[in-house]
Amino acid sequence: MITRRQFTLASVAAAAAAGSPALAFEVEPKFRPQPVRIKQDLAPGQILILPRAHFLYYVSAPGQAIRYGVGVGKAGLEFTGDAIIQVKKEWPTWRPTQDMIDREPDHYGKFKDNDYVQPGGPENPLGARALYLFQNGRDTFFRIHGTTAPESIGQSVSNGCIRMLNEHVKDLYERVPLGTPVTVL
Repeated sequence: MITRRQFTLASVAAAAAAGSPALAFEVEPKFRPQPVRIKQDLAPGQILILPRAHFLYYVSAPGQAIRYGVGVGKAGLEFTGDAIIQVKKEWPTWRPTQDMIDREPDHYGKFKDNDYVQPGGPENPLGARALYLFQNGRDTFFRIHGTTAPESIGQSVSNGCIRMLNEHVKDLYERVPLGTPVTVL
């Protein structure tokens, strides 16, 4: 006979395996995608990121945008300026930059002194999608990407990239073509 404890543990395990929304991380309502008004002079099709506020705006029409909550770079590591999305990848591979390995050798030890690249997938820090930011045709090594750390949304904790929940970056990925301008203030 099954005990109540066995039943409860089995139920929780089954729900987790099925990806139950009840057990999924929930961001604060202000960080969920939502339509907002924005300055009229911003061109539709561009992305504006306000790191201090932890918001990314995709301008959908004159005076209108979709606002997403994001996680951004730690002080001194954040990207600012203008860029272009020149590459888009689904379930991208990842390797930390040499600067990241040098700054945190204990954290990135498996990448030290080798060419290991982490395959794409649910455990990859870039998450489900990545939009690669370029300036003057050169890779900046900054990305707008998904995350394996949903609790980082609304925080300044990354090595400089813009993090989004995987379901949010999937939505943005479908909206933006290559060549989309990005401004990070």
